[in-house]
Amino acid sequence: MILLTPHSNRKLLQEQKPGTYSSMVLTNKLFSHLYQIQEQVKEQMELLTRQMMEKEGVDEELKAKDRMLWVQKMNNIQASAEEIVLKELIYS
Repeated sequence: MILLTPHSNRKLLQEQKPGTYSSMVLTNKLFSHLYQIQEQVKEQMELLTRQMMEKEGVDEELKAKDRMLWVQKMNNIQASAEEIVLKELIYS
């Protein structure tokens, strides 16, 4: 799962978009924005993970049959989903 927190999102915003960051601090909108982004990240990760699991055939049957393969596939799925979410929600 993505380990970004509102604190790390704040730091990214401060470094990548300092004008937006300053404006949000001055208008007291920063923390509500950070928590909103965190919720979007969580929802998007859950959705993408489910979709990729279905596409790859990663299910409880595979988990029972070959646990190591299931873990490998889940790690790949989560890394791919995280990369997509970071690109779409955080770095854009």
